[in-house]
Amino acid sequence: MAKLTIMRYSILLLLFFGVITHDILAQKTTIRKVDLAGDKIIVFYDLEDSNSLNEYSLSLYSSRDNFSASLRNVKGDIGLEVKPGMNKKVEWSIREEIGNFKGNISLELRGKVYLPFVKIQNFDTKKSYKRGKSYDVNWKPGNANPIHVELLKGNSRIQGDLNNPNNGQYLLSLPAKATPGKDYRLRITDSKNSGEVIYTEYFRIKPKVPFLVKVLPVAAVGGLLAILLSGSKTNGSGGTGSEISLPPLPGN
Repeated sequence: MAKLTIMRYSILLLLFFGVITHDILAQKTTIRKVDLAGDKIIVFYDLEDSNSLNEYSLSLYSSRDNFSASLRNVKGDIGLEVKPGMNKKVEWSIREEIGNFKGNISLELRGKVYLPFVKIQNFDTKKSYKRGKSYDVNWKPGNANPIHVELLKGNSRIQGDLNNPNNGQYLLSLPAKATPGKDYRLRITDSKNSGEVIYTEYFRIKPKVPFLVKVLPVAAVGGLLAILLSGSKTNGSGGTGSEISLPPLPGN
């Protein structure tokens, strides 16, 4: 494992770093340097792989808990689906994670090639989808375990299908009475490993027939009725001010 020792007094006063190299599944990762920026530690590293299509699952650990749990307050090139490349960066908010700390601390960058149980390929969350209609969802399977597919609105479950075959395809039928909104997403779970969960980005569901189209026919009928009534005013004797003339008799 790549291991970096940080010497600190009070809140991040001194820092020593070096270039440290190790292999992740025969691919090479190199910690280039570590910087201090206020209450944050920034780790710069390279992740080299001859297969540029590989993706990695990377986590940062510290010696404070003997490297038993990955650090939570991190961002940057960390987590799932990290692609190989140079000049990668991880930012750790140390004060948010462990508060004020005095003493020595070591960091480890651990990782492995990431093979998701589901990798969605064609579901475009930037599009709007019509309620009451069905859409194909396709993905690349990572294992053979059945999966649960659920439709969420915000954090509330709207509908779901359990134990679907992980065969790379699913027909998503949107409820006809779904409330229009842009806070919908799919949650897909490995049925045999509840910790393996992926979410799509949020997408929008809209009415099957736009509201304007629904009200226009009513407005047109109302307008026609108003025109007919405007040409049919009553006179003082109770009759109409304009009469419809009868057609002439045949031969006249």
